Amino acid sequence: MNATAFMEELGGLYGSRVMEEFGEIIRLYDFYEGKGQLWPVNGTLDYLPTVKRTNLIKKLIKAQARFLFGRTPEFSVRAMEKENTQAAQEMTRFLNRILRENHFGDRLIRAARDCFIGKRVALRLWTDEDGLSIGFRPSLEFLYEPKEDDADKLAKIVFFYQLNTEPTHRKQRIWKQKFVMEQGRCLLSEGIYDGDGRLVESRYDRFDTGLSFIPAYVILNDGLSGDLSGESDVAELIENQNAYNRLTSDDIDALRFNLFPQRVATDASLSSLDKLVIAPGALIDLQTDPTMMDGKQASMEMLEPKFGYDDRIEHTLSRIKSDMYELLSVPDLSAEQLKGTLSSGQSIRTMYWELLCRCEEKWACWEAALGWMAYAIFHLAKRMGLASFPDIEWELHIEHGYPLPDDEETERLNDLKEVEAKVRSRRSYMEKWRIAADPQGELERIDQTEQTE
Repeated sequence: MNATAFMEELGGLYGSRVMEEFGEIIRLYDFYEGKGQLWPVNGTLDYLPTVKRTNLIKKLIKAQARFLFGRTPEFSVRAMEKENTQAAQEMTRFLNRILRENHFGDRLIRAARDCFIGKRVALRLWTDEDGLSIGFRPSLEFLYEPKEDDADKLAKIVFFYQLNTEPTHRKQRIWKQKFVMEQGRCLLSEGIYDGDGRLVESRYDRFDTGLSFIPAYVILNDGLSGDLSGESDVAELIENQNAYNRLTSDDIDALRFNLFPQRVATDASLSSLDKLVIAPGALIDLQTDPTMMDGKQASMEMLEPKFGYDDRIEHTLSRIKSDMYELLSVPDLSAEQLKGTLSSGQSIRTMYWELLCRCEEKWACWEAALGWMAYAIFHLAKRMGLASFPDIEWELHIEHGYPLPDDEETERLNDLKEVEAKVRSRRSYMEKWRIAADPQGELERIDQTEQTE
């Protein structure tokens, strides 16, 4: 769909800025994939310069996303009153079934990568003949407008993607879905368009969904208050990645042209040089050039290269790589660096402390989005007749962890001390360590046992 068709959806200054940003986001994705990590070479040289790409950016983005969501967050519903515990457990099972059917863990970690690269992602919910579905869309596949009085709430969002790759606009087919809020109601328009934005097939036209909210949530990566775009982690790494690639490429060329010795013949005749054979054990009949003055004698020697920049280039490459790791707070832990240092889970946690803090900062935004998702799932399921839930007071709990080894025995002992000091309840301890499927029932049985004794 061309730019004019997009501008019809988003007017004013914000719409113009979004269209300008699309080109930048495409370049960021190209750089992440490695296609954008190219540079012009000097065409006047008598050799083809090496262009070697070591894609550290992709490695770092994947490492950060893996650390943030390598352990999929766990959702549970907790009743505010004891007699509603069973109903809350049923709601928890329903929510986890929906997440499992939608392969939520896999989609979540992929969405994190998209968010780190393209500045933002959209979490989208919808219902169809297959039930309730959850999906994430990258920044190149949606446009949105927030409410004027609350930037965290949506007034409009448009999803789109291309269905074919035809070269002409007339033959191109693009799916577009638009949600817009009007007078407190969510209206849906959906259809197939050509590349010029002309409607080919209409599926919904301002259909009243019956919802009081748009079933989507935009997650921004970093940014400041009131920011509608987010920030890209890739953009911070581009200069260092370019410098690293060029240095390693130049290093290969330096090795290629300086490691081989050169043979130098002095005062030798052209006929003997023409018959010179370079092979192991070959006999060289080196004759003096007859045009030389008396006393001249032909000779041959080898010029061995002297390579003396190894330490400097290794230091520079190491510094560039270290800068890239530090920008994303990812620890650069090689096998040599870890040797003799890992004595406990606590020491590993210390090494990952900066990355933990960075991911906790990002988790604050993701937690709000995932909490909204859970509440929206229950609302949609109830409205669409997919499930019925009792009218109880409940709260959502999301347990988020990181894929780090922990000193569990030490933590257990500390938790037991808190129970003995009465700063932690026995039920909280049992729920944390999953001692019983029904902690409350188990506590009641313990109380009865203690009373009989």
